[in-house]
Amino acid sequence: MSETRPKQKLPTLLLGAIGVVYGDIGTSPLYALKETFAGHHPLPVIEANVLGVLSVMFWTIMLLVSLKYVVIIMRADNRGEGGSLALLALVSELTAQRPNIKWFITVLGVFAAALFYGDGMITPAISVLSAVEGLNVVAPQLSDYVLPVTVVVLTILFLVQKRGTGVVGMAFGPIMVFWFVVLGLLGALSIAQSPQVLFALNPIYAYYFLSIDPWLSFLALGSIVLAITGGEALYADMGHFGKFPIQLTWFSFVLPALVLNYFGQGALLLHNPQAIENPFYLLAPAWALVPMVLLATAATVIASQAVISGAFSIASQSVQMGFLPRMEVRQTSDKAQGQIYVPITNWTLYLAVIFLVLTFQNSSNLAAAYGIAVTGTMTITTILISFVIVLFWRWPLGIAVPLIAILLITDLTYFAANAMKILQGGWFPLGIAAISFTVLTTWKRGRKLFSDEIARRSVPVQTILDSADSANRVHGTAVFLTSIDEGVPAALLHNLKHNQVLHERNVLLTVIVEDKPYVTKGNRLLIDDMGKNFYRVRVFYGFMERPDLPAVLELCAARGLPFDMMTTSFFISRAVLVSGTKPGMMKWRERLFFALSRNAMNAADFFKIPTNRVIEMGTRVEI
Repeated sequence: MSETRPKQKLPTLLLGAIGVVYGDIGTSPLYALKETFAGHHPLPVIEANVLGVLSVMFWTIMLLVSLKYVVIIMRADNRGEGGSLALLALVSELTAQRPNIKWFITVLGVFAAALFYGDGMITPAISVLSAVEGLNVVAPQLSDYVLPVTVVVLTILFLVQKRGTGVVGMAFGPIMVFWFVVLGLLGALSIAQSPQVLFALNPIYAYYFLSIDPWLSFLALGSIVLAITGGEALYADMGHFGKFPIQLTWFSFVLPALVLNYFGQGALLLHNPQAIENPFYLLAPAWALVPMVLLATAATVIASQAVISGAFSIASQSVQMGFLPRMEVRQTSDKAQGQIYVPITNWTLYLAVIFLVLTFQNSSNLAAAYGIAVTGTMTITTILISFVIVLFWRWPLGIAVPLIAILLITDLTYFAANAMKILQGGWFPLGIAAISFTVLTTWKRGRKLFSDEIARRSVPVQTILDSADSANRVHGTAVFLTSIDEGVPAALLHNLKHNQVLHERNVLLTVIVEDKPYVTKGNRLLIDDMGKNFYRVRVFYGFMERPDLPAVLELCAARGLPFDMMTTSFFISRAVLVSGTKPGMMKWRERLFFALSRNAMNAADFFKIPTNRVIEMGTRVEI
């Protein structure tokens, strides 16, 4: 955990967790049961199917959310942080001595992050659209306003991102508490009218449903899985609220409310099969329909906000871990480190979300696109956690293997069921994931080739030290930023060659991002005095942190290396990339890497170096 994060009281954490963590899974009742019976593979609304679907839905939630995420995976925190990249970093540490396994794990982890972007685009679209579709139930003549209202709501949501979520976030908790109370209350009232729906708690009904017509039930799984979309968020948001508050709110409040509502919708269908038109809104009395539409819209905006914030975090972590070029990351709160705004991510998401709304037109069509990214991510998470169970926790194989097999078979079954919907819309999240994966891996590979070439061309530090006495020295300190941990940076060589001088003090500074979310102040710096007023400074950050070099240089004073910013110059090498005679990757990937490099944020701005203290020196690099 970061030592800068303030301790918060349990009630505050509980309220915050309800407001942020459960938005996605908490709004699934809007469409999950409806799509199972009335979606692209409709089921007859008869008692056997209603009880069977509810039983499968309930036990899926218990197995894949309660057991897998809340009980097992939340134990696999990376210094308090969760999520696909945090889990990837943890497993990478465990497999550091096994390069083949580590490569496989890295590919899986990066693809999980890529799938998240596809999921992150669909969630706001389907959530807000399904809420606003309540207007159809209020009055059919309002149906023409569903798309315009949805676009307006989403536009406002993305416009306010740059102002931060602190003020709006204060209302998240109370609104979502009220939302879950209403879910549970409406469900309980409906169950009271048809209590036989509770028979679905018996797993035998799930077995009958899956076995009587295996093909139809298999297709139904593609919609049933919508009930667990957002389960990944319980693990991803662990760093914000801690393990215990999420576990407590899930089992004592959120899970009961969701089960009551799903079973309440089922009870309504037993009583009135025609209610399949929109079983969620038809649970409410006529006088409450308009307030329910407003409440559902607020809840789906909150669900969307959580996903958008998650996309910002993934983008920031990807930059730190070397999978994306430097980009602008704005801190929107001076109290909460996790509250950030990434402009390029925000507007990319916005354009994709509006495209989805206008292309798919309704939540039923979007539901066909939803699920494949979620089940893909869940499958990868199961594979990653299996390494933790076997290598880190060292569970007995007699327990570990059957458990992993059950989880993996369940995940793969749901993934296969969603794969049947690729032509109906599943192509979109897969396409976004493929593009994201290509960008992430191309940048990582390109930077590796770049660093290798820089290292190959670098001159040993000792060569400069040997000639330092004969060089002209000028007053002040020169800080040379270098991505390699050995040798002399190109900027120093250019300065010596063209200006024929060395500064009074020369610092070779390298920023290193470790496979953990945070680095404590005591481990932030490593200073090596190489003699003749040459120093190598290594600065360590976690992948959840954002570099601030002036702040780090202030820490150097306590280590015997004080800096006066007015007499310190920062030298940065600006690389001009050209294609080599033997390129290290395919031409199209090389061109993509060059384009990403040209659009990367300026190093001085990214590291928060005062612009009037920066000197850039160009260097030509072949890769």
